[in-house]
Amino acid sequence: MIYVSDVASEKINEILQENIPNAYLRVGVDEGGCSGLSYSLIVDDQQREGDIVVNQGDFNILINSDSLMYIEDLQIDYEESGMIGGFTLNNPNARATCGCGASFRIANYRGKAKKCD
Repeated sequence: MIYVSDVASEKINEILQENIPNAYLRVGVDEGGCSGLSYSLIVDDQQREGDIVVNQGDFNILINSDSLMYIEDLQIDYEESGMIGGFTLNNPNARATCGCGASFRIANYRGKAKKCD
């Protein structure tokens, strides 16, 4: 399960409405980043075989089943500070994270560390 704060839900819904009708938020994990695994949050209009659908009321989240073990119980929030704002991800499975919070590793898998872009 993924948990999304009310503030993040409002922002996600706003982003999805601006893009594609009936779009999904795809949440996943890719190899890379300085800690080995990187989060992926994208707008997608295609549900694929093996996707897990998580209903959030006003929108749905798609999770590739291969990513689920890395982000089980992930908490997504949205914070604004001064003139900037962005999503924050709190992952109880992460055992180490990079300074910017975009990459992580878990206890039993380190991923393939790559230089952050």
